[in-house]
Amino acid sequence: MTDLTTLLEVGGPVAALGGGAAYTRAHHPGVYWSTVGLPLSTARLLSSYGSVMEACGLTVAPSRLRALAVQATTRREVRPVPPRRGLIRPTSTGLRLCLRLAPGQEPADIAASAERLRHAWGVHAVYVTTVRPGVVELRLVGFDVLRKVRMPRKTTADFLKIPVALREDSTPFVRDYRTVPHGLTLGATLSGKSMYLRHLVTGLARQPVALVGIDCKRGVELAPFAARLSALATDPDQAAELLPVLIQEMEDRYDLIKSRQGIAPSTPDEEITSDIWGLPERERPVPVVLLVDEVAELFLVATKKEEERRDEMVTQLIRLAQLGRAAGIYLEVCGQRFGAELGKGATMLRAQLTGRVCHRVNDEASSKMALGDIAPEAVSAACAIAPELPGLAVAGDTSGGWSRIRTPYLSLADAAETCRASAHLVPDLPALKPFRHDVPVPPPVESKAPAVRSRPVTD
Repeated sequence: MTDLTTLLEVGGPVAALGGGAAYTRAHHPGVYWSTVGLPLSTARLLSSYGSVMEACGLTVAPSRLRALAVQATTRREVRPVPPRRGLIRPTSTGLRLCLRLAPGQEPADIAASAERLRHAWGVHAVYVTTVRPGVVELRLVGFDVLRKVRMPRKTTADFLKIPVALREDSTPFVRDYRTVPHGLTLGATLSGKSMYLRHLVTGLARQPVALVGIDCKRGVELAPFAARLSALATDPDQAAELLPVLIQEMEDRYDLIKSRQGIAPSTPDEEITSDIWGLPERERPVPVVLLVDEVAELFLVATKKEEERRDEMVTQLIRLAQLGRAAGIYLEVCGQRFGAELGKGATMLRAQLTGRVCHRVNDEASSKMALGDIAPEAVSAACAIAPELPGLAVAGDTSGGWSRIRTPYLSLADAAETCRASAHLVPDLPALKPFRHDVPVPPPVESKAPAVRSRPVTD
């Protein structure tokens, strides 16, 4: 009986702690990492740093002076030298530390051993970035941050910089239109493409920019945001009327830039510009972001007349993509399917869209169209996205870099409410007023209680 009591007293709390830890790890990985994973991984890293680096081939022979000093003072065997380790900085999702590379090493050596370091230190993933020549940063991620997305608290949007998703290394994915002016976003039905677009629209809605939408699905995607849109076309016929207006707006802005470039001898060098961002703020036109949803609908034709209209619209889109950046006009093209078989101009348009985001697609050709010219492994990663992970995507640009991202959930009602609350930020662009939808303002809710409480009159 005494042994049974002792077993219950000792084993009961241990079983409860073990079960609680397992439950927390499965359902609240952030809490588990902060309480259990972080101390364990830090202890593993500190105790095995030198041996792990040596096993991964990341050590070099010590200098002759160091070898002589060790032999003279301790008379022990001189061991290879690992990269010098900086301070360990814990985060809510992992660890960060800087390494100073030993002579003869390069960042690619550390990146090639990232998978070995992950297993040795018991973390979910290890990512390597170059800080400056000779110094790299190791970002250790303790758990799968894309399983349940939580955006970092310190993430703040800047002008034309919108944090829309979370990368797999726990850093925010920021859509920066000044750096990457045009983008292509692909995704099948229920892949999370619409969620990505919602975050993009709500982020831009709070900024002084003009939003123009082309939604050939009768406006079902962009119509809820009409209160913040300067113009909205809901079918190919309206798009054929809207695009020439944007072309004319772009040409007018180029005329403004050229008038500023009427270089007089007394003009200071800093006032000579080749885009709108060099203009004085009082003369600078407002940026325009064109959101095209279901771009394939602009390419599909059934008659000869529609084919002529299609060619004209595609040519105008290509012109906006080629020349729009300097005029402050940016493109965000979305669709379920994008391939060369859409017709003339498809590949030429894609070549101008630098930023690429590929959600789950129904065919490999679409992922190749989006990411094939970036990296073959990015195509494989996009094809491996499971249907039960909506919002997961592969993002890359034509520089060759790519990563997995996932957008957090944002309801359509919340996104539409943000656009209604930001309706006062719609800029005054007279050319776009005929294409703006009139959104009725809901009447104020009347309170049933009287505004002034009556008091009885007494003698």
